[in-house]
Amino acid sequence: MKLFTSFIFATLFAFSFTTAVHLNAQSADQKKKKPVYRKARVLQASTAKKIVKIVEALEEMDDEGNEAPDWNKAKEILTELYNKRSEMKSYDRSVMWNYWGYIYFSEEKYDQAMNAYEMLLNEPEATIPLRTSSLLTLAQLNMVNEDYDRGIELILQWMDEVEKITAQSHYLLSQAYFNKEDYRKATSSAEEAIRFAMEEEGYRPKENWYVLLAACYGMLAEENVITKEESLQKRLPLYEVLIEFYPKKNHFISLGGIYSQLDRERDFMLTLKTAYMKDLLDKESEYTSLAQLMLLYKTPYWAAQVLVDGQNKKVLVKNEETEEEELKPVVSETFKNLKLLADAWRMAQEIDKAIPVLEKAASLDEKGGETYILLGNLYLFEDRIEDAIIAIENGLKKGNLKKESQAHLVLGQAFFELEKFDDAKKYFRLAARDEDKVVKKTANNWIRYSENEEVRLKNLALRREFIEQNS
Repeated sequence: MKLFTSFIFATLFAFSFTTAVHLNAQSADQKKKKPVYRKARVLQASTAKKIVKIVEALEEMDDEGNEAPDWNKAKEILTELYNKRSEMKSYDRSVMWNYWGYIYFSEEKYDQAMNAYEMLLNEPEATIPLRTSSLLTLAQLNMVNEDYDRGIELILQWMDEVEKITAQSHYLLSQAYFNKEDYRKATSSAEEAIRFAMEEEGYRPKENWYVLLAACYGMLAEENVITKEESLQKRLPLYEVLIEFYPKKNHFISLGGIYSQLDRERDFMLTLKTAYMKDLLDKESEYTSLAQLMLLYKTPYWAAQVLVDGQNKKVLVKNEETEEEELKPVVSETFKNLKLLADAWRMAQEIDKAIPVLEKAASLDEKGGETYILLGNLYLFEDRIEDAIIAIENGLKKGNLKKESQAHLVLGQAFFELEKFDDAKKYFRLAARDEDKVVKKTANNWIRYSENEEVRLKNLALRREFIEQNS
């Protein structure tokens, strides 16, 4: 409550109000003589004594040194002033209305607070500081009540009465125009707020100012005032600033979305990767999108690592049936996610890591046996021949294969490695039935190779047997 030692509402909304009147007549109405408000006045002695007691009541502290304003006492004294308001000077009444406005505002009685500030503004002897702070406070209260026209009117009046307009006031004006769906004026005011902060007042504009301006550009595109391409290009530098100075997840996601729409997929990937490195991602789609982009740009090991981290990261998820929250991995072990992870490990030549993941994926594949065929190929690559045969046979049983002849070829090769030439030739012959000339030729070559190898091995066995018998 120590803010009462200075002017109450001068700091209530973080505004820096000046005390001179800015007279800039731009219309016929403005050419009329305006009242000239003073910078300061003196309270009547009787009023001043009561105001001191009001301030003391509002600045009371408890035994622990915490603020404990005596609202009832303050209102009792204000009521005494109110009952004698006809005997008071205009300036004294304006001070009284200011305290009524503050107390009603603190009690969230906004309609009564607004009435108090309106009464203050009607006092001809209200000083400049009282008027300017009340105008802006009243403007914001009107916007809370969704009376944006009145809010805009009051902000413009405030701008006309102060010596120096602030960047914050342009932002408030932009908010009002935006809520009124006047996106052209909202855009102009938001641009001016950012420019004013940087060039006139020398500080970095606030986060919400950039967000509001970006939203304005988005709405202008929806209303066909500017093209979608123009809107994206205008929003792009805003979000680049936001992720640098206000690195929040939603800004990274928004920037990534803009890059994607502009077909700048690499920048999209790098943006998501930065968010991932900052541990900002917490949705499955974010992890899988990043992994897919990394695969696209040939960084499969990183893609796999991202998915593994997503599996290890736990977030609270509400159970729809029990309505209780429980910890669950961000990236769940669905067929789609497991297949993506297995592909990433496989492309990174980490076959030993790909196989156990693909085993899980194959058991969850409801569309057919393709995953088992891929698993069989990996087993074969690792010289796990028996496992390869089982996996490929499972794939053939599940069916719905893109190229069954390819499965027959691989299965034939597995039996060939085990020197089971009859089984091998059986599957090579099945593959040779394919109308694809390349597959047919490959299968026939394998049949001849198998026959030759079978003969060669038989001859070796006979020779070995002859040597053993004659040694």
